[in-house]
Amino acid sequence: MSSYGRYHSQSYAPSAPSLPGSGYGQVSSSSGYTSFPPGTHPDVIRSFQAVDRDRSGFIDEKELQQALSSGFQKFDLRTIRLLMFLFKNPNEPLRIGPQEFAALWSCLGHWRAIFERYDKDRSGKIDPLELRDALYGIGYAVPASVLQLLISKYGDGSGRRVELGFDSFVECGMILKGLTDKFKEKDTRYTGSATLSYDTFMSMVIPFLVSYD
Repeated sequence: MSSYGRYHSQSYAPSAPSLPGSGYGQVSSSSGYTSFPPGTHPDVIRSFQAVDRDRSGFIDEKELQQALSSGFQKFDLRTIRLLMFLFKNPNEPLRIGPQEFAALWSCLGHWRAIFERYDKDRSGKIDPLELRDALYGIGYAVPASVLQLLISKYGDGSGRRVELGFDSFVECGMILKGLTDKFKEKDTRYTGSATLSYDTFMSMVIPFLVSYD
């Protein structure tokens, strides 16, 4: 087992769909527009359509925040910006279409199941021990020092015990997964070690620092 975790066959990857999302409903195939993936739950489609008031087939960060609140809970705008960064089509500005929205909704469903499984006291919050167990349970044996660094990001400066709501839990987990996936690209033998140039290291880390904060 490598020093940065075990890898399960089930993926909770925040990977963007390969097709660009740009519209829904009855649109011409010659336009290049895509719709929701086949089998998308009607509630997902309704949540998207309810906030896409200009019927452009895209939603921005504020609209995404509103849409997700209909199925999960109110997300902090900081978390929304991370989700937008992770799921948007690389060829689009900061907006997502039906394909990306459906993938994001599905991914959040996985994270919700994990959150509920490890929120053992049903407080609606994840404490540090529950967070450690949750991350380990999905394949990340996070060192205590790294875990403390992650948790400290969500403190209010009062020194009180930090507990994470669902949005912060998702943000924390996706940052960890995103950076781990980047590292795995360099550590092809899963030894827990890799040789990185300064440029490579910065290109891995900086997007997670500046893309949404």
